[in-house]
Amino acid sequence: MAVPTSPAPAPLAVLMYHSVSSVPEPPLRSLAVPPELLRAQLTALTAAGYRLTGLSEAVDLRAAGSVEKVVALTFDDGYLDFLDAGLPVLTDLGASATLYMSVGHAGEPASWLGPHAPAFGPLLTLGQLREVAAAGIEIGSHSLLHHPLDVLPPAALQREVIDSRDRLADEVQRPIRSFAYPHGYNGRAVRAAVARAGHDNACEVGRRLYTASDHPLAIPRLQPTPDHSGADLVRLVADGGPQLVPRIKRTAQPAWRVARLLAGRLFGVKLT
Repeated sequence: MAVPTSPAPAPLAVLMYHSVSSVPEPPLRSLAVPPELLRAQLTALTAAGYRLTGLSEAVDLRAAGSVEKVVALTFDDGYLDFLDAGLPVLTDLGASATLYMSVGHAGEPASWLGPHAPAFGPLLTLGQLREVAAAGIEIGSHSLLHHPLDVLPPAALQREVIDSRDRLADEVQRPIRSFAYPHGYNGRAVRAAVARAGHDNACEVGRRLYTASDHPLAIPRLQPTPDHSGADLVRLVADGGPQLVPRIKRTAQPAWRVARLLAGRLFGVKLT
């Protein structure tokens, strides 16, 4: 007699936001969604029947076999504008999210953005981070200093992952389950370090839906931009959007990792 098998979980849309602000010019424009547009995008999702959660909650619901329509919201880096402009929108809509913090830069500009950092303003201070956590937002790790982890020596990789987890857990007084890779870069060694640190889920960029074939420590995400209306975003979470460019990027990733590694070792240049 055939043993019945459970159906594969439905694909999960995980959205990747950064700054809740308006930046009119490239290169940061696509990473900034103004608060009024964030409200319109998320309102459209709730009107379409989606429950908006953080990533660990969405992963748990999926593992439990829930058939509820869920979209996971994530916000990278930990900008102050999440507290000032993003959190009020989430609170009004009864939504939650995961905020990924590069805790080594708390209260400072995002130095990895170079001369463009002032456009996004500073990251949250540790006190403000505790305020966000107290509001029910999941706090996740985004490494200590936002270095590309896949080209770091093993000791530096461990420091970026472990020190970030420990500092965040000390600040918010709860386990840090989720991790987001800086710049999305990961590989087998990076995922192993994240797992050893006790994280049970982690996300990259990916630009596609999370399906049963994806690794829970390499969860792909979709990126809302200031060009997405609410209706656009509902369509994006339903079908994942065009997949040609994401496939090309996945294929090119190993070669790009080698190029970044050589650039750092030979010329002292950090390519992202």
